[in-house]
Amino acid sequence: MGRGTARAAWEEIAQLLSLQGKPEPASANVLSEHEIEALDEMPAQSQAQLLLERSINHYRGANDQIATRVDRWRGKIKLDQSLNSLFMTALNSDDLRVRAAAIEIDLACRDLEKSSATVDRLEPDAHTGEQGPRANALWDIALLGNRGVQPERALQILLGSIHDSNVNIRYWAVEGLAYLGTNETVAPLLQVFHDDPSPMIRERAACGLAQSGMLNERQRRAAVPQLLDFADDTALDPETHKWVFQALRDITGQTLPHDPAAWRTWYTANSDRQWNPVTRDNQ
Repeated sequence: MGRGTARAAWEEIAQLLSLQGKPEPASANVLSEHEIEALDEMPAQSQAQLLLERSINHYRGANDQIATRVDRWRGKIKLDQSLNSLFMTALNSDDLRVRAAAIEIDLACRDLEKSSATVDRLEPDAHTGEQGPRANALWDIALLGNRGVQPERALQILLGSIHDSNVNIRYWAVEGLAYLGTNETVAPLLQVFHDDPSPMIRERAACGLAQSGMLNERQRRAAVPQLLDFADDTALDPETHKWVFQALRDITGQTLPHDPAAWRTWYTANSDRQWNPVTRDNQ
């Protein structure tokens, strides 16, 4: 092979291995027939682990298999080190369907039936339980609400704890609102972000509005006008102001200075049409 040919071959390989540019698929991202056939022979724990890994990597068919099997996994799987690592990765995916798969698996690991009877059982602890059981109940009720089990009731239970004197309880109530992910959670998350006395809680509310949790893009965009008001609010401390601008960037995909006027100018120019957040295809 000549020097020029070898260099051309290397440049082609180097380009394929570059970290820049659009995603380069390794193969068709579809759950293979071989894997589907092998699933029934696997223990429930192995099924959950394989399918959640495939869901994270956007394999077609993985979420369908999770939906079909998850009720049978309830009480038979646990968040061991391997599955918990995948769970945390899935919960932070940029794809809400992957996050939903993680929630389904978490509920199965906790042996929680998706029913109003489960909410009935958890609600007393969510209101008056000791710190640990109460935090767990708030989280569980939020996840159940996200999966369609009495979301309005879940909202009211969570709202009952966002002003609790115990900062740990407020933390899980705010996390719960973010993962409940209904339209009605946006306003209380904004209020907590602005007013809670704990920087940790304010930051969690900001994250829930901007990126974490189960709010979709449209719901997050609904928070932008209020966040612009926060950016102008001189009563907020510098750290909270920084989080305001970070939230605006995460929601809109725009990289602007930490300057209220710059953000208002951009919003005024774009508020009459849908802006396009940064996605994997145009990064």
